[in-house]
Amino acid sequence: MDSNAAHALIRFGLGRRGAEPMPADPHAWLGRQLDGPDPALEAPCHSTAEGVRAVRTVQTRKAGDPTKENPVRDIYRADTATSIDTLLTTANPFRERLVWFWANHFTVSIRRPLVAGLVNAFVREAIRPHVTGRFSDMLLAVMRHPAMLFYLDNAQSVGPDSVAGRRRKVGLNENLARECLELHSVTPAARYTQADVTSFARVLTGWSISYDAANPGFLYRPFAHEPDAKTVMGQTYEGGEVEGERALAWLAAHPATLHNIATKLARHFIADTPPPAAVSRIEGVLRGTGGDLKAASLALLDIPEAWQPLTKLRTPFDYIIGVLRALDLPTTNRPDVAGLMAGLGQGLHNAPLPNGWPDTAPDWAAPEAMLRRIDWAYAVTGRTKDLDPLATADASLGPLLPAATREQIVRAGSKREAMTLLLAAPEFQRR
Repeated sequence: MDSNAAHALIRFGLGRRGAEPMPADPHAWLGRQLDGPDPALEAPCHSTAEGVRAVRTVQTRKAGDPTKENPVRDIYRADTATSIDTLLTTANPFRERLVWFWANHFTVSIRRPLVAGLVNAFVREAIRPHVTGRFSDMLLAVMRHPAMLFYLDNAQSVGPDSVAGRRRKVGLNENLARECLELHSVTPAARYTQADVTSFARVLTGWSISYDAANPGFLYRPFAHEPDAKTVMGQTYEGGEVEGERALAWLAAHPATLHNIATKLARHFIADTPPPAAVSRIEGVLRGTGGDLKAASLALLDIPEAWQPLTKLRTPFDYIIGVLRALDLPTTNRPDVAGLMAGLGQGLHNAPLPNGWPDTAPDWAAPEAMLRRIDWAYAVTGRTKDLDPLATADASLGPLLPAATREQIVRAGSKREAMTLLLAAPEFQRR
C-alpha cells in the first residue's frame, strides 16, 4: 500500500476492508465511485410511504393499547441494519462518506421518536439520489420530505390569514424556515433578519404530510397556505406551492450558501480549520457549475492538502466503522454497531440538535471519551482470535503505521494486547 492509496481509503473513504484489493490509481478509483446511480439504492429499505403509514399507526393507537407491535421501531431496526451493512461492506466508500456527510448537514433526529420510521427512507430518497446531482435538487427533496417536515414541525404550520388559520385559530411554526436559513443554506453570514425568517415560514405554509393510506407522503395543503406576497431577503414570492420552490432555488444559489457548503466539505475532508484556498476552489466549482455536487466532490481530490498527512480525528461513527472494516468480521461475529455508536457518544441518527454532529477534534477528544474508545477497542479484540495483529496493522494503515507503533505491536504480551494497541494507536484515530 502506498501513501496515496492509504489516504484514499482512510481520508476519503471509511477505511480499508480487511485485505480488499488496493486501488492501482487512487485518484481515479475515488472518481469512479461517483459515476452512475448509487449502488446502495438496490439494498432493501422501507419506503417513505411505508414509514408514514407506520407513524400514523402509532399516532392513532389508543392510550393504554396493550399491543406490543410497534411498526416504527420495526422499520427503524430493519433499515438501520441495512445501512450499517452497507457502511461495513461497500466498495464505494467515498460515495458512502458523502451520503453521511449530507445526512448530517440535513439532520433529522430520532430524538423525535416517530422520526425513526422515516429517517432511513429520508437518507435513501432525499439524500442518496442527489449526492452527485445539484444542491438545489437535494435542498428541495430534503425540505419536502415527511421526515424533515415532521422533525421541524412544518406539517402543523398554518398561515394565520389562510382559510385554515382563520377558521381554527392555529398559527405559524418557524422551525423549518429558521433552520433552513441558519444551517442548510445561507447561514447568519447572509445577515437575514427575524422578519425574513417569519416571511420564509409563511412561504412554506401548506407544505405538509398526507397520512392517506392510499397515497401517504408529501402534501401541499392550499387551505393552510398564507395568501398574499411575502418578502424574504429582498425577494418577493407569491403563488402558492411554487413560492417555496422558487425561494429554495434562490437560496441554493446564494453566494453565502455556496461558501457554507464549500467550507463544510473542506472541513470534513481536509482539516478542522480548512485552508482558505481549498474553500475558495470548491466554492468556485459550485458557482461555475450551478451547484453541481459531483463536481465539487471531485474538486476535493485535486486539492494538495487533501493528500497530506492525516490530521482529522475520527468521530465515534468514523472510528467504529473504520475498526470493523479493518477487522472484517463475519456477520455472525459483529457487535451491535448502533449500540456501540451510542455508547461512544454519537448515536446513529440521534443528534441532539438540528445542526447535527460536530466535525472537529475538540468535540470528541475529551480524556473520558478517548478512554471509552480504548475500553471498546479491548472489548472488540475479543472477537479477533483468528487475526494476526501485525498483518491487520499493515493492511489497514500501510505506510501510515510508524515504526514505534509497529514495535509496540510486535513486543505486546498477547495477540489481544497487540490488537488493542493497534486499534487504540493515535494513527488509527485519524483520517
